[in-house]
Amino acid sequence: MGASHGSLLLIYAVVAIAALILLITRFKVYPFLVLIIVSLLLGLVAGMPMGTIVKSFETGNGNTLGHIAIVVGLGTMLGKMMAESGGAERIATTLIDKFGEKHIHWAMMVVAIIVGLPVFFEVGFVLLIPIAFNVAKRTGKSLLLIGLPMIAGLSVVHGLIPPHPAAMLAVQAYHADIGKTIAYGLIVGVPCAIVAGPLFALLVSRYIKLPEHNPLAAQFLGSAAEDKEKQTKRELPSFGVTLFTILLPVILMLIGSWADLVFAPNTLPNDLLRFVGNSDVALLIAVLVSFWTFGAKRGFNREQIQKFCGECLAPIAGITLIVGAGGGFGRVLMDSGISKEIVNAATAAHLSPLLFAWAVAALIRLATGSATVAMTTACGIVAPIAAAGAVQVRPELLVLATGSGSLIFSHVNDGGFWLIKEYFGMTVGQTFKTWSLLETIISVMGLGLTFALATVL
Repeated sequence: MGASHGSLLLIYAVVAIAALILLITRFKVYPFLVLIIVSLLLGLVAGMPMGTIVKSFETGNGNTLGHIAIVVGLGTMLGKMMAESGGAERIATTLIDKFGEKHIHWAMMVVAIIVGLPVFFEVGFVLLIPIAFNVAKRTGKSLLLIGLPMIAGLSVVHGLIPPHPAAMLAVQAYHADIGKTIAYGLIVGVPCAIVAGPLFALLVSRYIKLPEHNPLAAQFLGSAAEDKEKQTKRELPSFGVTLFTILLPVILMLIGSWADLVFAPNTLPNDLLRFVGNSDVALLIAVLVSFWTFGAKRGFNREQIQKFCGECLAPIAGITLIVGAGGGFGRVLMDSGISKEIVNAATAAHLSPLLFAWAVAALIRLATGSATVAMTTACGIVAPIAAAGAVQVRPELLVLATGSGSLIFSHVNDGGFWLIKEYFGMTVGQTFKTWSLLETIISVMGLGLTFALATVL
């Protein structure tokens, strides 16, 4: 019974993931609903007691959202304050001046890595695309040359570098150290961003010509005159202030993870540093600081700041629900005993935990289209294996391997794919040749560099 039941459970898991793919891609059912339906059916088929299936899903959903909803909400508020105050524009103009028009694609990558830290990929993209349109118009260069390095920077931060919500999830699941994960994430992520961003953009922008007229760009450029009037009335925040406010959560988290180096463990100062370095608290502090640096100092009143906070949360509701449901699915896999079977199969196959984490995340990414769901679900599957594994792997490297896998080949089931297609005015084919390929470069190179790092550490 044991072995046959075990292999049956694995078959159910494969069928469930296939059903997920099919329902989301072929039948266009909303991912949040699909994840709930498939999780419940999987629980039934796997023979979980009916009374516990829903509870199991709710627990996984709640555990995931308990943290992620706070990070997403606060990160989005921080991003919104930066956009409204003109902080994003200030970063862009300063970098154009510093890097010069010739190296502007490098500047865009740097901007994206900085701005992308606190916010979801889609949110970061929407914040930065007006900058890309403006830069492309001012420099007369192809939008691909300006835009691709930007999305490469955003993508790398999304998959590899906390405090980004997706990376934070993996840090939690694998019990990794945030400070080390940020450090290793930069070591692996920056080279990936350079190759997939500026270098790839220089190559591909020669072959792919975008249409002359981009209706979406017109919206952002058309009101430039009015914006100038608004901005002259309201002074832009300085580069230093903007950078400080956006990087504040990262700085606080790093300080928190170094608490033991500064003060003895279990002392009040040590506890305080750890408290402030908690990702939720660090982001909260940064948001409150932004109300002053990006809000009050820029002449916004309390009502306006309130309005910004309320406005920015609506677009992220969908993402947040889907991520939670991904966590619920992961929990059902665990409680039904499927995760344990996957652990046994993986141990028998002697796959390196890093390769396994990458492969699982990559498959779920191809299936569901969401890098964040891929990360959430993969962590649920891989964490027990890593814990039980004969091969010891640094949890920080598991975060990077899972993150790299979750970024592979974005296609038609990914919201980001359509977002980029529409904003850049590309055909589906062109989007595959640019955006999907860019994501795959980051994914494969990320895995390679993570393995290289594993040999050194």
